[in-house]
Formats: sequence, C-alpha cells, structure tokens
Amino acid sequence: MKNKNSKKENISQKVEQLKDDTWKVEGSTMKTNQGLKINDTNTSLKSGERGATLLEDFLLREKITHFDHERIPERIVHARGSGAHGYFELFEAIPQYTKAGIFNDTSRKTPVFVRFSTVGGSKGSTDLARDVRGFATKFYTEEGTWDLVGNNMPIFFIQDAMKFPDLVHSVKPEPNNEIPQAASAHDTFYDFVSHATETLHNQIWLMSDRAIPRSFRMMEGFGIHTFRFINEEGESHFVRFHWKPVLGVHSVTWDEAVKISGADSDFHRRDLWEAIDAGYFPEWEFGVQIIPEADEHKYEFDLLDPTKLIPEEMVPVKVIGKMTLNKNPDNFFAETEQVAFLPGHIVPGIDFTNDPLLQGRLFSYRDTQLSRLGSPNFHQIPINRPVVKGHNNQRDGHMQMEIPQGQTAYFPNSISGGCPHLSKMAEGAFGSYEERIDAKKVRTRSESFSDHFSQPALFYRSLSEWEQEHVVAAYTFELGKCKLDHIKERMLYMINQIDNDLALKVSKGLGIKVPKKIKEPVNQAIGADADVSKHQPIAKKNYLDKSPALSQANTKFVSIATRQIAVLAADGFSMKDLSKIKSALEKEGAMIKIVAPHGGTITCDEKMKHKVDAAIMTTESVLFDAVYIPGGKKSVKTLAENVKYIKFVNEAFKHCKAIAADNEGEEFLNKTFVSGHMDDKAVIVNGKASEFKKAIQQHRNWDRREVAERVPA
Repeated sequence: MKNKNSKKENISQKVEQLKDDTWKVEGSTMKTNQGLKINDTNTSLKSGERGATLLEDFLLREKITHFDHERIPERIVHARGSGAHGYFELFEAIPQYTKAGIFNDTSRKTPVFVRFSTVGGSKGSTDLARDVRGFATKFYTEEGTWDLVGNNMPIFFIQDAMKFPDLVHSVKPEPNNEIPQAASAHDTFYDFVSHATETLHNQIWLMSDRAIPRSFRMMEGFGIHTFRFINEEGESHFVRFHWKPVLGVHSVTWDEAVKISGADSDFHRRDLWEAIDAGYFPEWEFGVQIIPEADEHKYEFDLLDPTKLIPEEMVPVKVIGKMTLNKNPDNFFAETEQVAFLPGHIVPGIDFTNDPLLQGRLFSYRDTQLSRLGSPNFHQIPINRPVVKGHNNQRDGHMQMEIPQGQTAYFPNSISGGCPHLSKMAEGAFGSYEERIDAKKVRTRSESFSDHFSQPALFYRSLSEWEQEHVVAAYTFELGKCKLDHIKERMLYMINQIDNDLALKVSKGLGIKVPKKIKEPVNQAIGADADVSKHQPIAKKNYLDKSPALSQANTKFVSIATRQIAVLAADGFSMKDLSKIKSALEKEGAMIKIVAPHGGTITCDEKMKHKVDAAIMTTESVLFDAVYIPGGKKSVKTLAENVKYIKFVNEAFKHCKAIAADNEGEEFLNKTFVSGHMDDKAVIVNGKASEFKKAIQQHRNWDRREVAERVPA
C-alpha cells in the first residue's frame, strides 16, 4: 500500500511539474529548442563580413521558422492590407543596365497587383495607426513573376534578418496582457530600440508624418534593399527601386489620425477603393538609383546596409516608368488576402546582393507563405499564378490544383524526350551573378554597418520646421506612454546622439533630463564572445547637410484630384454659390460631399432637391480635406443652431485645412474660431474658386499652426 501511494505521489509531482513548465526569463540562459546554448542571436552566419548568408545556419533557420509559424492564418506582420490591380508602363528602356524584359520593352503593359498594409497591427486594427506601411507589387512579366516587396520608408529597422523576430516581438502587443494593439508606444518596443541602435533611423521616420499618410495613394514606396541589375554582357550595377506618387506625398496630423480611427477605421481602405471605383486611378512614377559596381565603397555608408538610404542628392532617382491602379479586387479574400509576395521572385536581369536582411527574407517569406496558405502549391492560387505557364517535375502536395500528365517526374529522362528541358542563358534562362567570394565563415557584421546616428540626424535636419515639431510631439507622446523611467532615459540618451535640440525638446515634454551617460552598453548587437568595442556605434558624421527630397514640404502641390470637400449646407442654401465652387473643383477631380443636418435630401433656394452624402451626426471633419459653406440665410441659420457644425469648422481650422465661405456663409464663420483670422491665406471668404483650389493644393497651411493650437478641442 505504501509503494502504491509512493507511485501516486511521484506521478502527481511530475504532473504538477508539467503544469508549471513555464518560461522564467529572469536568470535563464538562451538556448535553442534542442537545449544548445547560444552565444549570438543577433547575427546570421556569412561567408565573410559582407558575404552571403549561409544555408547551414541552423540557428537562423530555427529562429525564423518558428517565428514564421507563430500565427495561423493571418499574416504575422502586414496583416491588415488593401489591394488593387493595375499595370506598369515603361517610358525609357535601360539595356545598358539590365536585360530584364520589363525594363527594355516600352510597348508592354505589364499587369500588376499591389497590396498596401500596416505592419504591426492585427487584421482588425485601424488603418491610421502610427506605423510603417507595406508597399508590395507583383509584376506578372512575360519572363515570370517579379515581386518588389517594400515599404513606404526607404530603410528598415534592422540590419540582419536574425533580428527580425526580436523587432516584431518588441513592437507587438506585450505578451502578458496583449496590450497595446497596433501601437509602438510601449516599454518593450523602446527597450529594444534603445539597445539595438541600428533601429534609430527607421524609428525616427516612424515618428515623422510618413507614419500617418493621408492615403495609400499619397505615399512613396521603396524596395529598401540594394539589388543588382545585370545586363546582356553580364555586367553588374547596384540599384534601389522607388515609387513616387503623382499626387504627391501627404499626411494627416496625429490628432486627426486618432479621431479618424474612431470615425472610420477603414479610412485608407475605403479611400483606395472609392477612388478607383470613381475612375480616379492612383498613379506612381517608377524610378531607380543606379550605382556602378566600381562605386560600391565610394560612400560614407554601406550600400548593403538596409538601415541606410542613398540620398537623392548623391545619386539622383531616374524615372523610367509609371504604374496605374485601375481595378478593385473582385473578392477580398481570394485576392488581397491570398496574394503571396516573395522577395525571391525575380526575373533575368535582376539579382540579389549580400544585404543580410535581404538574404534572410529570401528564406523567411517562402516559409511564412507555406504556413499561411498551407501548401507549396500556393503559386497555383489565381492571384499568384504567373502569366507564363510553369513546367517542372514538382508534383502532388496539399491542394494540388494542376493535373500533370505523362509518365516521368524526374530529370534527366529519355521517356518524355528529356522534357521539360533546360534553357540556355541566351534563351532567357535565369543565371545568378558570378560574384567572387573568398572569405572565412563568420558570424559577425561588417564594421561599415556601425554608423547608427548619421542618417537619423540627416533626416531630422532635412525636415521643415513643422515636420520637426511633429517628430518632437510624436517622441514625447510615445515615450510618455512608457512606464519605466530607465527606458525613457536611455531613449533620451540615444536621441541626443542624433540631435541635441530634439532631445532637449522631448525631455522637456517628458519632465526628464537628458542623461549624459547610461549605465548599460550602448549596443548589444553582438555575441557573448565577440569584441564589444568593435561593434559600438561610431560618432555621427555630416557627409550631407540636408537632403530636401526627405521633406514632405518639397513634395508635389499641383493636384486636388480625389480631395474630399465637405459642403456644410441645409435647406435654403444658395445654389449659385455651390454651383460656382462645385463646377470648378470637380473639373479638377475633387469630390464634393454635402454634409447636412439629416440624411436623404435637402432643397436649395432654387427649389431643387440634392442628395445628402452624410448627416452631420454621422461624420467628422477629419474625414475631409477642406470645408466650404455656401450662402443662403435659411441654411446658415440652421447650421448656426447646431453645435456640431461649429465644432466641424473649428476642427478643420485646427488641422490647418482650407476653409471657404460665400455671402451669408461668412456670418457662420463669425460664430466659429475662424472669426478674427479671416486674413489666413487658406481661409477664402467671397473669393474666387481658383483661390480655394490653390489653398487645397497646398494640403495644409502650416503657417497657421501656432494659432491652430489654441482652438478648443
């Protein structure tokens, strides 16, 4: 009996041990899933400091594979997205640089599918989160599918793919309470950023207006990495890819972003859909920055470092084509959700470099699609099918949708006449660039990657005054949401390495002094046995005082196409006033929306009925780009009696938008905060439609911002 009880106790103890088999971070040593102790989880194994990442790196593959399979079925990152079909046209052939057919045949119209997305939030999060935006393009070329998988910022947070799981884990909702959703303003993210200083460049872009775009149609796209162009002679040039929106690069303010998230969390998704549906097709110019291979080490930054941009003042962007999106998806899930982008999808004439982030992505993206779409046959899903039929000996597998015929599924063979046979390079076959490699197998980073402060400083110096103010406000808000003071202090120390004035302004908002030193090592992006001093961030350099191309103040201000104009009107509004504005603005592609006291219709002073686009109680000024108040005594009297209209105009003024009024509409403005500021250059009273149009073109009157800050919330 005693032995039986003893056995029961042993079994019971083991069960309790299993129940208590939880990770305890404090005091633990990092090991692989097989219990192998790890001395470096920051850097992939390469053939030399700047060499290609090696397939044998089992630590990288275990870490990335586990990360790729963390979520089922939505994407781990870029979960919330919107897509559209379109086409790419080439303006100028560039055979001197590449043999890629898409860049040499100006008669082609290459079909494309583009998916825009946020990065950090779940599929159900808001469009207006402060976040990087994905900008992924699938080109269905005659030589095969090419995927250009980029973002709306020209650099990335990390230098080596080994750090990607750490980056995403830090910015995702904290695992103990799943808070906050789609937000970087929390301790774990800034704990990571303040230690992994390579992140500081992309992170200051995240604090800028680039992180809260007005529309997917009004943001740039970048391939991020340095790729290679290969011409017919086998010569190589380095290349970076750019998308430049024809409508210019425009953003919203943070106050608007917060309110838009409440008023319409699908704001960007709806904007893209409705613009295409209305026939206002978004367009982007396609440009390339091309660097001769001989100039690889010409610059004071490393071309293979994905946390560095190439200033356009040093290497101009050569515009060679244009992309137009002209068709919405027929089914969101079948197309936008199931589309699979892989950086490894390239065509002859384009090849990879040894960028260690790109090298890791070549493995990671295929692996994550296998997890999401459940089969190596995901290329057979209609949205992923190439326009040229694939023939090879790959067979079967889950969800096989092809019916391969014949007796053989191997190569070489004689039974099927040797088919499918191989192609020669002269026949358009893909061949990898023959890059010379003579290096030791090492797990380290090149010293040329150790400049972490120069380009964030260049970015901040290049911004206009109002853009800098927004960066200060963003840092103050984000760090103000952190609970741990030592993280705030460490971040202030890092920001001070970028710009002292920026650090002082943020510290004032936080009520914390900028520390002169920090207790912990500045950078821990190395292995436990490595030389710590070798990889410390070096002091910032000033190889370019400013790069005007980095400031949105220097974008295009020529179009008002698709701009949403709110017309505040009620029964009895002046038809003459509205007609003047409506005809002039709609001629330029603006979208006029009547915001009335109720839904249905309202009647103008000429007894005509007009369809209401939104009732005042169902909409907000943050959803519009400008406001117009036509005359009409009865209409204006009704507006003045509704406090929501007063708030609507006050808020538009607060956000520095263009406001116009005619005749009795001026009386309404006198009841708002605009009264006393009628001399504002973006407030047009009894003026010409062309003046209002010009004010809308400028996107915002940032000169108003000090006055606007006094507008009641």
